[in-house]
Amino acid sequence: MDFCSIASGSSGNCIFAGSDETAILIDAGISCKRIAEGLAGIGRSLSDLTGILITHEHSDHISGLGVLSRKVQIPIYATAATIRQIMRYTPIGKVDPSLFRVITADTPFTIGDMRAEAFHISHDAADPVAYRIEQGGKAAAVATDMGCYDDYTISHLKDLDVALVESNHDVNMLEVGPYPYPLKRRIMSEKGHLSNEAAGHLLTQILSPRMQAVYLGHLSQNNNYDALAYATVTTEIDADEDCEVRSHDLPIMVADRSHPMEPVTV
Repeated sequence: MDFCSIASGSSGNCIFAGSDETAILIDAGISCKRIAEGLAGIGRSLSDLTGILITHEHSDHISGLGVLSRKVQIPIYATAATIRQIMRYTPIGKVDPSLFRVITADTPFTIGDMRAEAFHISHDAADPVAYRIEQGGKAAAVATDMGCYDDYTISHLKDLDVALVESNHDVNMLEVGPYPYPLKRRIMSEKGHLSNEAAGHLLTQILSPRMQAVYLGHLSQNNNYDALAYATVTTEIDADEDCEVRSHDLPIMVADRSHPMEPVTV
């Protein structure tokens, strides 16, 4: 299975996962043109796509969905509540209702030779989910836009080969930054986003010798930066004596908000 972050950040998100037979996107929060360019960079094209998984209806996850769905009419998988919100979001234009496939959290489904499962996350959206994908005995997950996590979250992120986990903000930068107070509280709430420290702590719960690579994703453009996210997360990992893995045991990469990353093959 190939796994690649095409874009991940507060301004837009799109992740690719594919096998020889199947190619899916998780979210389409950047323009169709940028998605096509990102796919071309890893030797794929829009015509290769077999499905799109949507985590939730916020614009940084669906802004390119309208044009993409009109250009390549492939199934769009999302929960019923998320689909209703997408259909009401007029900025993306018309999306053919027949393309939607209703999924339910904790109920696996198949796309080609890939098995996908959505699981609940805590965020201020209608019915937000993260995704775990398995193919050929390998497993990947994308888990962002979650203000907190618990044992349920951890159980879905165990035994992975590659993961993209949210590392949205540095708490100190957010607290002293220019955002209005209500927005700061929203970001730091249990329905908001994971901080760098929280991301590091989450990784200590899910890292194992099986993990081949980790992306830190959905970084805030105003309240974080790559080197800080990386340093904070790796410090959390290395300070946890119970964690099976040290930060130098595998690649830990900060996903770029504007450009595709090198794909990981697991």
